[in-house]
Amino acid sequence: MKLIDVTVPIRHGMPVYDNNPGVTLERARSIADGDTVNISRLDFGVHTGTHVDAPVHFIEGGAGAETIDPEILVGEAHVVDATALHADIDAEALATLDLPPGAERLLFKTPNSELWSRDSFTHDFIRFVESGARPLVDAGVRLVGIDYLSVGDAGAHLAFLRNGVVPVEGLDLRGVDPGRYRLHCLPLKLMGSDGAPARVLLESL
Repeated sequence: MKLIDVTVPIRHGMPVYDNNPGVTLERARSIADGDTVNISRLDFGVHTGTHVDAPVHFIEGGAGAETIDPEILVGEAHVVDATALHADIDAEALATLDLPPGAERLLFKTPNSELWSRDSFTHDFIRFVESGARPLVDAGVRLVGIDYLSVGDAGAHLAFLRNGVVPVEGLDLRGVDPGRYRLHCLPLKLMGSDGAPARVLLESL
């Protein structure tokens, strides 16, 4: 079994979306300072790096991250080659992509993946707009992943989250070929949270 880790490492100074908390990782107890153990404290936003969105992220009173069905997060997934795109994914752009019929989990590899080589956030990335999200909802897709810090604009988020589609954001697909995989996406079970950091692995099939 070959596993490919497509998780962005959590580190101080990593790119985070505008107005999101940065990452602070520090020693709360230290052997070097005379303690018997090293214990670290981590402070960061739940939409940092690789993470899933919960409905309450865009829907007041919506469900939290702990309610996401684990069966959606594990199973066959398809990495879609969207590297030829140069603008947001609307219905017209989506129609140019090779989407396997009946797929429930789609991960979109775009030019965004190369942005992970930068140390600062940029707004110059590809994302879904509502007209591109709607055909996926109508086709019965249950999970949509993308390779930067937002799956789409507000319209796309609402189209997904109101219809039970789980957005997985912040994937690093630079080393992944398009094709069929088994997805293992394991977010933290954060009660009532609008998102949850996740470790995401792809298993070659």
